[in-house]
Amino acid sequence: MKIYKSIIILFFAVATLVACDDTLDLEPEGNTEASGPLSSLEDFQGRWAKLYAGLIIGGQQGGDGAADIAGIDGGFSNYGRLYWKLQELSTDEAIIAWNDGTIRDLHYQNWTKDNEFIAAMFARIGYQVTINNAFIKESSDAAIANAGLSSEESALVKSYVSDARFLRAYSYYHGMDLFGTMPFTTENTAADGSELPAYISRSDLFNYIESELLTIMDDLPAGRGNEYGRVSQAAAQMLLAKLYLNAEVYTGTARYADALTYTNSVISQGFSVDTALGYPALFLADNDSNGAQNEFIWTINFDGDNTQTFGGTTFLSHAAVGGTIMDPAAYGLDAGWAGLRTTPEFVELFPNEENSADGRENFFNEGQTKSIADVGNFNNGFAIVKFQNIELNGTPGVNPTFVSTDLPVFRLADAYLMYAEIVARGAGGDAGTAVGYINTLRERAYGNNLNGIDNSDLTLDFIIDERARELYWEGHRRQDLIRFNQFSSNGIWEWKGNVQNGTTTASFRNLYPIPTTELNLNSNLIQNIGY
Repeated sequence: MKIYKSIIILFFAVATLVACDDTLDLEPEGNTEASGPLSSLEDFQGRWAKLYAGLIIGGQQGGDGAADIAGIDGGFSNYGRLYWKLQELSTDEAIIAWNDGTIRDLHYQNWTKDNEFIAAMFARIGYQVTINNAFIKESSDAAIANAGLSSEESALVKSYVSDARFLRAYSYYHGMDLFGTMPFTTENTAADGSELPAYISRSDLFNYIESELLTIMDDLPAGRGNEYGRVSQAAAQMLLAKLYLNAEVYTGTARYADALTYTNSVISQGFSVDTALGYPALFLADNDSNGAQNEFIWTINFDGDNTQTFGGTTFLSHAAVGGTIMDPAAYGLDAGWAGLRTTPEFVELFPNEENSADGRENFFNEGQTKSIADVGNFNNGFAIVKFQNIELNGTPGVNPTFVSTDLPVFRLADAYLMYAEIVARGAGGDAGTAVGYINTLRERAYGNNLNGIDNSDLTLDFIIDERARELYWEGHRRQDLIRFNQFSSNGIWEWKGNVQNGTTTASFRNLYPIPTTELNLNSNLIQNIGY
């Protein structure tokens, strides 16, 4: 059973244990107030469940009802949906037809400090940090003792605290990556609002995240863990590897040797790439059991009956279907939302483009133009059908509205590509090993071993393109383009800069602005340069 299928049910059953009535518009740190005594294992589990649930659904009820963040629709403020938009719509991998508020400004790269999608993401990260802080504080040794738990139950609750510390570090990592800083709070920050959250520099936040992950590493479930969807040592190793891979962006100091150490640690944990399975199987409704799960280091899990949300893979599946020819039922859906497509520059990364022999190419081009003359016309731009609500045998997911496909946060293919990048940068590792990792991925992609590379192909230009071909729409592209200096002042794709042919933008856009509302509420915060 997926861990989230059981814990989401548990969360809904005890949702009154977590009251979220205070508005984040008034409390930038994400004020949440727990209620009810912690007198049983179930009480602790209900609050622990919410820590994961906050990454999956946008509220206290199915369908993102009873929104966590007051004044914002629960679906609009869904963590994964917002994070995906900021990481993907701002790049060459995705563009959206909708004209909701300032959503198109994300792709145009002309957002302002008043962009509501950016503000919602900032608030959502703050909310997640706060509920993790609250759980850590409420699950102290004294609280566990007072609850009268058995020694076995006490150990279980302490393991939940390690989860919470990882999940807090994970959200702070997103804040550091997107905004450079976040209002900084821990379990020791006064919960009564008597002190404003502190400002923390990007480098200091980096150090805090690193320290937390290193401290809790041995307390997390060993290796790959034993519960699908729950964080483990491997997940912490992967997050550290990502942190170090981007360290030069975050702190000005490269840490590729450390990135290599933890990338190797992840690779050694026994995950595997099934070259016979085929790439599309990774993104189907049974990807928790069809063999794809053997590659997943950590997933955000969805179940059409038990995790009903308009974010996550429900958004990625529905919003990518539309036009006059695409049939939603072919993808296990009851409707298409006619929103997401891709740019011609991304299409051109595949040999032969929509006719590529590379099985990672999932373009729908019938009735679609490659170029995008009209951003608001779904038929302008190739559609992508990567995430689908059908199983490997063609059976639709259990619910045609709410999708059951799990979202891989980290998977082995990314670790392979990270290793190869470190080698290409001349920062360590073995070229032959890197080539072997890449060729495993290309064997799966092409269905044969005839399209491999050799040592001479292992360049940074190849790596950034191969990362796009392998990892597109999984929330990595903006970060990758920034690391390769191709996001703002370099790199051009259609409608970047709000020009159809594309243009460069100012380098300050490598960071999003601190929202105006947050600056007004917390005088400790400092706006990012350029805004």
